[in-house]
Amino acid sequence: MTNFSSFWVIGPSGHLSPECQCCCARPRMSELESSTLIKDGERSDGGVRMVLARMPRWKLLLFVVTSLLVVAACIVIPVAVIARNKVQPAPPTTHSCADAARMIIQAAMHDSSPHNYTGLAFERLSDLTTIFGPRLSGSKALEDALDWILQKMDEDGLANVQVDNVTVPAWVRGHEYVTMNLPRKKDIGMMGLGGSVNTSSEGLTAPVIVVTSWDDLDSKASEVPGKIVVYNVPFVEYSTTVAYRTQGAIRAARYGAVAGLVRSIGPVSLYTPHTGSMSYAADVPQIPYAAITSEDAQLMQRMQDLDMPIELTIYMESHYDQPAQSRNVMAELRGTELPDEIVVVGGHTDSWDVGNGAMDDAGGVLVSWEAVRLLQQLGLVPRRTVRVVGWTNEENGLAGGNAYADIHEGVGPERHVFAIESDNGVTAPQGLGISAPSASIYNMYSAIAPLLSSIGAGNVSSPGGGADIDPLRAKGVPVAGLLVDRTKYFWYHHTNADTFDKVDPVEIRQCVATMATYAYCVANMEEDLVPNT
Repeated sequence: MTNFSSFWVIGPSGHLSPECQCCCARPRMSELESSTLIKDGERSDGGVRMVLARMPRWKLLLFVVTSLLVVAACIVIPVAVIARNKVQPAPPTTHSCADAARMIIQAAMHDSSPHNYTGLAFERLSDLTTIFGPRLSGSKALEDALDWILQKMDEDGLANVQVDNVTVPAWVRGHEYVTMNLPRKKDIGMMGLGGSVNTSSEGLTAPVIVVTSWDDLDSKASEVPGKIVVYNVPFVEYSTTVAYRTQGAIRAARYGAVAGLVRSIGPVSLYTPHTGSMSYAADVPQIPYAAITSEDAQLMQRMQDLDMPIELTIYMESHYDQPAQSRNVMAELRGTELPDEIVVVGGHTDSWDVGNGAMDDAGGVLVSWEAVRLLQQLGLVPRRTVRVVGWTNEENGLAGGNAYADIHEGVGPERHVFAIESDNGVTAPQGLGISAPSASIYNMYSAIAPLLSSIGAGNVSSPGGGADIDPLRAKGVPVAGLLVDRTKYFWYHHTNADTFDKVDPVEIRQCVATMATYAYCVANMEEDLVPNT
């Protein structure tokens, strides 16, 4: 602790002045001034009283005032420096779209701006996936993660941190396995598909028939009854091949299959089964349905080609618990002139119950959230409100996206003028895919794209969107999906390999910059963006 009376200075004229041993500069004595230092331990109380008694009253008063000012300076100046260095959002300002884009890209990519912005998307994505792990709808892990997100949004100082309460399905995987009995013993890499029914407690044992397409299934319809259908369909493109996962149980059951297995939907496999959602139809039996590795599907194809009999045992405990309560989480940067007109950016907080859901889709939530926080830190507050939403239950129900559209669009005063979803990973961004109700809106929004060419995100195409914002599109809202490099995305999509280590810290910054630029530029447009109704 600083001792502000560590020594006194007595000059030749009899002046008594303090010297403060602290961070403040002390008054320097004149070299011509002969002084005597009377240190605390060397002076007597009587000597001090004598000096004070000899001093004129006005000089004594001056001495006291000077002492107090020096002490105050030693306290106030360090406090002021600390306050100055604390990161604060910049005062709200209005910038052209081009100027804002330059500011956003510089800050997002370099952590350098007049306001000491430091990106948090990468760090927070690490924390979220590490602390809470996979976040299936209806799970405690998801709800704990939502609490954490809400707390951090509040700490960020974002406006209107709130939730939509949503009822979601609670599917539980349970214990599961597939074993090959014939032509040899082998454990098969598998994952039950979301929504599948279970087997009996003894499991299900049956011969196998392998098919390579819908047409192949149809041509072998007479051989299917009582068997397990294995779909060995090579990956072509996700939107095409995924039909065998979503519809395979229905088509197999229609021909009398007792269970189904589908080759995992992905272009590359390191013995990694992929889970995902599947469907049943009311007019056919519900049969157990699971995904297996590409390696095992091809193995069974070769065995069948050699006329080798194949027999499997499938055991699955999957079932639905009672529906659970979950939440959409959201926060805003409130618009200055048209606050009820909304540009929404977001992703989905839930994931499958494998891996950590880093790419699908915690990363999408984090880049959207960070885009809004970045605008706030830079003082880029547009005319309209920019809202970030973390939707729940995208993976196995879409309850969050449907509830959001029902609550927030076309009911109260709010009108959405643009919705952007990031749900294809947070790899290097390439631009946006936009679906707009008119050519004029499409052209207006796509004109922003060239501003992002410096980070490789200057492309725009049509159509675009996302599962959580499709209900908004159905209500006439222009929607878009963040386009990214998906070269490796489906290698680990819906697998145990969807973990944080796949995320690149530079690419996630580029995604933040892309989302923030589009959000600000649309939210700040002078044109009337709400269609007349």
